[in-house]
Amino acid sequence: MFKRLYKKCLNLAAHKSSKYYLAIVAFIESSFFPIPPDVMIIPMVISKKNDFIKIFLITTVFSVIGGMFGYLIGAFFFEFGEYIMNFYGYEDKLSNIKKNLINSKGFYAWLGILFLAGFTPLPYKVFTIASGLIGFNFLIFIFISLISRGLRFFIVSYLSYKFGNLFNKFMDKHGSKWFTIIGILIVIIGVIIYLIL
Repeated sequence: MFKRLYKKCLNLAAHKSSKYYLAIVAFIESSFFPIPPDVMIIPMVISKKNDFIKIFLITTVFSVIGGMFGYLIGAFFFEFGEYIMNFYGYEDKLSNIKKNLINSKGFYAWLGILFLAGFTPLPYKVFTIASGLIGFNFLIFIFISLISRGLRFFIVSYLSYKFGNLFNKFMDKHGSKWFTIIGILIVIIGVIIYLIL
C-alpha cells in the first residue's frame, strides 16, 4: 500500500496542478496520511527551480494547517484520534505523555519532542493528534509547528534547488538519519540556551 501511495505522490509531483496536490498532501500528512510531502517537493523543485520558495511556503503553510486539523481530531474526535495513534503504534505512550506534562519539565520535553516530530522522520501526525488529546497549549503548538516544519521544508526545497538529483539520491540513502541528527542538535542547542538564560 505504501509503495502505491509513494508512486502516486511522485506522479502528482509531475502534474500540471502539482502545487494544489502538494498543498493537499502536506495538509493530510500532518493528520493521518503516511507519505511525507518531501516526496513531491524534491522533483517539483528540480523541475521548477525558480519556484522553490513558493513550493516551500505552500508545503509549510498547509502542513501547519493540517497539524492544526490533527490537533482538533485529538481534542474533539477522541476515538478517531486513538485509532490513528494505534495505527502508528503510539497508543501505549499516550498515558506516559499525560503524566509527564503535569510538571514544567514535561512541558519543555514535549516542546522538544514536538519540534523533532515536525523536523525529523518521526510521524508528525501522531504528535499533532497527541497534542490535542492531552490539551497542549494550542498557540505554542502552532508556533513550534511553524518553526519545525518551515525549517525542514526550507532545507529540502533549498538543497533540491541547489543540488538537484544529487540531493535526491542523498535523501533516498541518508535523509532520515541526517534530519534526525540535525533535529537533535537543534534541540540540544535550545536546551543549552534555555539553561544559560
